[in-house]
Amino acid sequence: MHLKRLILATLTVSVLTTSAFANEPIQPITVPTNINSAQAELGKKLYFDPRLSKSGFISCNSCHNLSMGGTDNLTTSIGHNWQEGPINAPTVLNSSMNIAQFWDGRAADLKAQAGGPIANPKEMAFTHELAVDVLASIPQYVDEFKKVFGAEKITIDEVTQAIAEFEKTLVTPNARFDQWLAGKKEALTADEEAGYKLFKESGCVACHNGVAVGGSMYQKMGLVSPYKTDNPAEGRKAVTGKDADRFFFKVPTLRNVELTYPYFHDGAAKTLTEAVDIMGRLQLGKQFTTEENAKIVAFLKTLTGEQPSFMLPILPPSTDKTPHPEPFVKK
Repeated sequence: MHLKRLILATLTVSVLTTSAFANEPIQPITVPTNINSAQAELGKKLYFDPRLSKSGFISCNSCHNLSMGGTDNLTTSIGHNWQEGPINAPTVLNSSMNIAQFWDGRAADLKAQAGGPIANPKEMAFTHELAVDVLASIPQYVDEFKKVFGAEKITIDEVTQAIAEFEKTLVTPNARFDQWLAGKKEALTADEEAGYKLFKESGCVACHNGVAVGGSMYQKMGLVSPYKTDNPAEGRKAVTGKDADRFFFKVPTLRNVELTYPYFHDGAAKTLTEAVDIMGRLQLGKQFTTEENAKIVAFLKTLTGEQPSFMLPILPPSTDKTPHPEPFVKK
């Protein structure tokens, strides 16, 4: 019990410190203005192009579906040969605001992350070299890469840079909560505003703060009480090798959280109501009443912003020289 009191006291200090230096621990999203539009347009094509996978079937959008909150709403994603992934797919929306990429933070930025799924045998199951070979066999891609980057040969560095630049555009401004922060007090109902007050006073803002309402730090899953799961992911320990970092994961953004179910790194919480209950008990040592839980959930739904809106890209056609995909193995 002494350890729990110490943890809660530390958490309380963190909350007070956060509140002391800002009128609101959450800030509105602003649309980025430093986007290289040519790179982003090329990156959009690459994001939707399944030919960057071994099967010619899986694209970035397969697991980070921009029609579904930037994720796939599966417990864990399905990759090459119908393999189940080891972890829940985090949303790509507002991902440029994260301290790092992936749940364990093993990629420093979006560019470093973009190449990972392409070469992962459980995801797109290709190699960087083969992905480049596919693109180099398509004249329209060759011409566009030359126009955008000025190089004669396509490289994986250019591929990941373009995808990352497109992903930087995937922000979701003007949520009702953002409107409320900007002074439009009628943007929230009384229950939603009460939910935000509970969210702050209970200590949720110690981890879920800033523009993305999360994504800016790592925290232990099961801070006050142990989190029980069959998922093998070890969090930051897989990156640092330190046992003390076991079960520390990047705090997920709560932006658009009503769209990004199921929740947690293992996708175990199927609803927001369940997620709020578990977070209260395991992270804060607090048992929310049914009414309190409902108010917090109502507040969380006000964080859904304007979704990215654009014309779907028309992908350039393959040629006779384009390597053929290897279909899934029938089971």
